[in-house]
Amino acid sequence: MPIKLPPEAIEPFTRAWRHRELIRAVARREFLSRFRGSALGPAWAVLAPLIMMVAYTAVFSITVPQLAGGKSVTEYASGIFVGLIIFNLFSELAYRAPMLLHEHVNFVKKIDLSQRNHRLDRHDPRFHLWRDRIRRVFGLSVCHGRRAAATLLFAPLLFAPFALFILGIVWFFMALGAFTRDVAHIMASIVPILMFATPVFYSMDQVPSRYAIWLRFNIVGDYIDMLRAIALDGVLPNPFGYLLLVAASYATFLFGYQFFMRYKSVIVDVI
Repeated sequence: MPIKLPPEAIEPFTRAWRHRELIRAVARREFLSRFRGSALGPAWAVLAPLIMMVAYTAVFSITVPQLAGGKSVTEYASGIFVGLIIFNLFSELAYRAPMLLHEHVNFVKKIDLSQRNHRLDRHDPRFHLWRDRIRRVFGLSVCHGRRAAATLLFAPLLFAPFALFILGIVWFFMALGAFTRDVAHIMASIVPILMFATPVFYSMDQVPSRYAIWLRFNIVGDYIDMLRAIALDGVLPNPFGYLLLVAASYATFLFGYQFFMRYKSVIVDVI
């Protein structure tokens, strides 16, 4: 007997599928417009994280050599680069989410929010997600070697649930930020702290067990660990751990979507 999913579980996907051509076109335009007018163009998608990687590696390998865990500078730098790919995608969207509706308040006022779920536009959070996701995947292409070439094919299966997780976060904070701008200030304070509670500059193996259990609640760190394993070590993630991560990401996705849809009718009046 086939399993029948509730409509709420597949509604976001059916809407995205109906507007797939529009999503593809606008995502491409958003990606290209980010680099319009620059001499190097899309090359900045790789250069920007590389510059950050060099800076962080120089600082932490000199001031806190224990973080390298006995790895060479090249191995440590590659690990930081992968960590930055994941965390920068999360942080950039988490920063912007609370103010997205305020940034486009004139547009929102013109269109009844109750009708916006039937169409997509360039200000939909999905477009910001796809634009930045393209940049991170493009950046990832410079960090893998021959040993990880085969397992790197697993990367899309890792980025897919991560995209759902971030969409849930964006929908939630976008709706919450419509009611109070304090959310934007809170995120500006929390995200930098969260960077050091995420294994960007270290690995979870280096964290004492009494603290590691608490850091596991930050699933961004799990994505970093899994991406490092497949991109640098050529090791596939544990199937059980991967399925747990997918379930947690999907639950976050549905929660954020339903939270936004629940309050969408009053958002126009409060922004």
